Amino acid sequence: MDLNQNLLDEISEQFMCCSETISIAESVTGGLLQLAFSEMPNSKLFYKGGITVHTPEKIIKLLKVDVAEIKNCNCVSSFVAETMGRHACNLFESKWCISTSGYCVPERSSSYEIYAYYSISHHGKVVFSDKLESAEKLDSLAVKLYYTQEILEKFLGQIKLVHNLKDESADQAL
Repeated sequence: MDLNQNLLDEISEQFMCCSETISIAESVTGGLLQLAFSEMPNSKLFYKGGITVHTPEKIIKLLKVDVAEIKNCNCVSSFVAETMGRHACNLFESKWCISTSGYCVPERSSSYEIYAYYSISHHGKVVFSDKLESAEKLDSLAVKLYYTQEILEKFLGQIKLVHNLKDESADQAL
């Protein structure tokens, strides 16, 4: 199992340039996002922690996702991922949060498709939310690694965007 060390280093550098923090709320990625952040240089300075939940009961209890929504979508939707992220931001008192829900193996409830929803929150507000699909029928670990890599790349783009907007605002204020 290999994580892209250059990507991890670049995300770490982004956090070292600011006083922000991150937490993770994941289901379909099974802890791989938490592993990735724990492997980043200086992670103790910005990575607050994470939670991996797989059962509807724990998603409802710990991350405050609506019972009706859970029943309606079998715990997998953009709404579920976004809600998980907002509540994890509060739970861990972090500025950023990445959250995931989805399928890493084909199931009847997924119409035998493999896909995941993920959300990136900043200050408790969703700044990006998307769906990933795996057309290839890979083993579940390979799918989780694919999701993790794609999400980390998108997160790097989002944190750079926020930092660039802050820099531009600061420049305009001068």
